[in-house]
Order: sequence, then C-alpha cells, then structure tokens
Amino acid sequence: MADQIQRRHRPQPSKAAYGSDIVAELLKGFGIEYLALNPGATFRGLHDSVVNFGGNVMPEVILCTHEEITVGIANGYARAKGRPMAAAVHDIVGLQHAATAIYNAWCDRAPVLVLGGTGPMDTSQRRPWIDWVHTALVQGNQVRDYVKWDDQPAGLRAIPASFARAYRLATTDPPGPVYLCYDAALQEAPVTEPVLLADLQTHLAAVPPQAPAAVLDQLAAWLVEAEHPVAIADMMGRNPRAVPLLVRLAELLGIPVIDRGGRLNFPNTHPLDAAGIADDLLSRADLVLALDVQDLYGALCPSRTRKDVRAVQPIVPEEARLVHVTLEPYVVRSWANDFNELQPVDLPILASSAEVLDALIPLVQDRLARNAARQARCRERSEAVRAARDRVRRQWAEEAARQADQRPISSWRFYRELWEAIRHEDWVHVSGTSRWGERRVWEYAEAGRYLGGSRGGGLGYGISQAVGGALALKGSGKLCVNVQSDGDLLYAPGALWTLTHHRIPLLIVMYNNRSYYNDEEHQEEMAKQRGRPVENKGIGIHLRDPNPNFAGLARDLGLWAEGPIEDPAAMGPALQRALRVVKDGGTALVDVVVQAGSRA
Repeated sequence: MADQIQRRHRPQPSKAAYGSDIVAELLKGFGIEYLALNPGATFRGLHDSVVNFGGNVMPEVILCTHEEITVGIANGYARAKGRPMAAAVHDIVGLQHAATAIYNAWCDRAPVLVLGGTGPMDTSQRRPWIDWVHTALVQGNQVRDYVKWDDQPAGLRAIPASFARAYRLATTDPPGPVYLCYDAALQEAPVTEPVLLADLQTHLAAVPPQAPAAVLDQLAAWLVEAEHPVAIADMMGRNPRAVPLLVRLAELLGIPVIDRGGRLNFPNTHPLDAAGIADDLLSRADLVLALDVQDLYGALCPSRTRKDVRAVQPIVPEEARLVHVTLEPYVVRSWANDFNELQPVDLPILASSAEVLDALIPLVQDRLARNAARQARCRERSEAVRAARDRVRRQWAEEAARQADQRPISSWRFYRELWEAIRHEDWVHVSGTSRWGERRVWEYAEAGRYLGGSRGGGLGYGISQAVGGALALKGSGKLCVNVQSDGDLLYAPGALWTLTHHRIPLLIVMYNNRSYYNDEEHQEEMAKQRGRPVENKGIGIHLRDPNPNFAGLARDLGLWAEGPIEDPAAMGPALQRALRVVKDGGTALVDVVVQAGSRA
C-alpha cells in the first residue's frame, strides 16, 4: 500500500523555462483559482508566467487599484470558498500598502497566499536607485508578526517545498495568511536543471486534534447536570459542518446559543438563538460552553459597554464552570495582542469544535436517555428561552414600527427594506457594517448565509471582502449582498472598478451616515468628561461639505447606481431596480442615507 501511495503521488518534473514559471505551475497544481494584483516590476516575471505560461487560467489575474484591495479580496474569497486565494504585492511599498489587509486576514483567520517580489538580492544585478529602495533584508520582517509563516527561497529547487509548506500552514486550522517573497532575479533566471514540483495531495492541511474520551465524557456530564448552561460560538462557523452539530446539541439540552458573529454559527431563526437576551442568560449561567471564541473575556462581559469606561468586568457568576473548545493557542504571537484578555477556564480543550461536537452528541444522548428528570429540565429550559426570545422580538417590532417613517432613514427601516428585497432570493451576506443589525431583521437560517465581519478593524475592509466573496460565488446563482459603510468605501473606492472590470455581480447598499460615526461618539464622550462643547463632536469626523456622491462615483466606475436616497418610501423601489441589474449579471450600488447613531 505504501508503495502504491508513493507511486501515485510521485513529484512531477517541472516544465518551467524560468523561475517564475515554477511558481505559476504550483499555483495551478494547488488549485489556486485567482491571483489578485496591482502590477509591480519586482514580480514582473511571475506576472508574465501566470498570463503567458499558465494561460491566465488557474490562476486568473484579478486587477486591483491598491494592494490593500488585493489582499482584502483574497480574504473575502477564502471565507466564501474555505480555501486559499493568492494576492501579489510589489516589493517593500506594495507590502506596506497591503499590511493592514494582511493584519485583517490574520485576525480573521483567513488562508491567504500573499506573494511578493524583491531584489535582485545579488547587488551586481540591481538597477540604480529603484532596485535598491525596493529591496529589504529580509522583506518578510515587515509582516512576520501577523502571518503564520513567511519565506524567501534562495534557489529554484527550493521554490516547490517552500510553496507547499506555506499552503499547508495557511490551511491548517486555525488558518491564516502566509507571505512568500521571490527574488526578482530568481524569478527571471532560466531553469537549467530538473526541478520537481510539490503535489497538493501530499501537502493538505493537517487533521485537527481531538479531545481525549475522558475529557469529552466529563464535559457531557457537566452539560447534562447544569441548570442554566449557555453556549457561545464565534469563529466556529468557519467549518460549516459544525453549525448543524451545534443546533443538534442545543436542541438536546435546551441550551441557548449566543452567536458572536465571527462567522455564522447558529441560525437566528432558531428558538434557542439568544440574540437580545444574552446578558440575562450569562448573569445566571452555571456553565458556559465556548466554541472558538476569540475574545472569551469580552464575550462574558455585558453586550453593550459604555464609551466612558475602558475596563469592564464579566457578568457571569464566579462559581460558573467555563469550558473553551478552541485552537487559538496555536496562533498566539507576542507582537499583536489579538489573544485578548486572559480568561480563567475550568476545562480548556485544544481541539476542533466540529470534532468535539460530533463526539459529544452521542455521549449527551446516552446520559439523557437514562435520566428522565434531566430530559424534563431540558424541555423546560428550552421553553423558557423561547418565551424570553419572543418577548424581546416583540419589543424590537414595536421599536421598528416607531422608527419606520423617520428621516433620515432609521437602521430598523434600512434593514427591513433590504430584507424584503432579498428574502425570496438565494442570498449571501458577503460583508456588512453592523454585528447585530442584520441579525435582528434578516433570517439567517443555515450556514453560509453570512461570511463574517472584520476582526482586525482596519478600514477599507468591507468593500474588498465583499468583492472577494462575490468573486468566489460568481456563477453560483447566489445573490451576493454587501451592506457598505460610507467611510470604509472611501478607503478603497477602486474596488468598484475591479467589480465591473471583471464582471462580478454584487448588490452594494450604502449604509451612509455621512460620518466616521464611531469616533463621533468618542468625541462626544470626551467633551462630556472634560466639560467642553459637545456640539463640536463632528469636527474632523463628518463626511459633509461636500457630501460624497457615491452613486456618481459608482457610475463613473461602471456600476449601475442610484441615490442618495433619504425618503424611506423610495428605498424599496430603488432596491428592486438594483436587484434586476444584479440578477442580469451586473453590479449595482444604492446609496441610502441613514440616521447617525441609528442602530437596530
């Protein structure tokens, strides 16, 4: 058997004529569908190889106007497809432009292959000035603290192993970005000796670890015994298989689930979805089961924190048992503090959430089958959660009704009109502005409806991720929807050109409050604390005088666009017109002006 496997996966000889052809062969062999780039001379060899040696197929070049957009698109693609996309960035300056997007991908746990060029490292081959200022020793130092791995192979024969290692590391859970830097001279060097290519099938992601049987049995016992258990899920949904497993466990035990929104982890249509009642549940919890929660300490704190207070405390009782299933310790770095506040945990489990849930369910079923009293308690708890959830949703409906006709348009009306436009379509929310607004109005009934929001917090993210998600789903028949904030779009407006140039269908609906509003609230709080004029809070923050003409900008870049829309009654018809454009394969933008500070 071992001999058969060895023969089946024997490395194939490269057909490359130049060094960069080897990279193009590897991209094709590893199934990389797209290469996003803004052209640069340090990877001119790779650019030529992808287009002329590889035929601009697998990968196909996606032309972007800024390196931050290239990596952001690859991030969105990776979230939608669950596999890597490549982005090429030009030497030092291109990598600097891309740095925020790489950090976003790191915090998002997105497998992105970032390819760069440098040098030539042999100084005798450098052109005056430009090749010197665009060379670093070593270039990977610039992003090393927020990629899973970086490398700069020094010889042609080293390229395949370097690429294969990068792919495996990028895709092994928790996934993340990697950076491969190629010497310009190495890319352009003729291949004079045989080079063996790496094979995808022998460099797949490593299988994640599983918890020991005794630990799972202990967890099952705690869950069945608990009176007020609560589950919290965050990044778990990056594995779609985990979502129905969590639904099954929740239904068995009557456990309410708090979805933190890193991915879509739990259907908000389910009666055990805890949106709106999380604080009450956590304040009474005697057991918390956390599944891939990046900021567990923060998840145990009140859902709404005041801007005048920096330090907050968890509201979970001190005697409550805490269990955390996560692989996050594998990607802790010293430089970036994305590991968050240290939360004491009674049972830390370093394993895949999906595998733990799969093994846990039969153990819970077995214990419940032998305990009628606990079965009754689970049913009672489930009904109590349903009743509390229904009360909150009635309150939401009343609040939405009060704000329905307000001008500018309220957040409630915004999301309701958009929901009515898309609800009968096979839609995917590829990027959005609010963690909770959409979840209170739209129906996220199954995994894959939402690709997740930004965990790095770098602006320019929203539109870039939306383009990547829509690119990944192009031709699938799905309606891709982006709720796009105004300030974020101004960071990367060139992404709109990429959409139209590559014929990527996407519905963009502007959530336009004409302000960098989050900071407006901070300035208001500063003024209050210091006894200074609150009315100055918008100076240096409002996006007015002039109001950005997003519809005009979009039309100039080739999109169908309408707006600004300020009348609530006009939003629905405009969305229907935009929807027809997108369903015909086009890209549409509707600019909707909303209330500053309005939140669903």
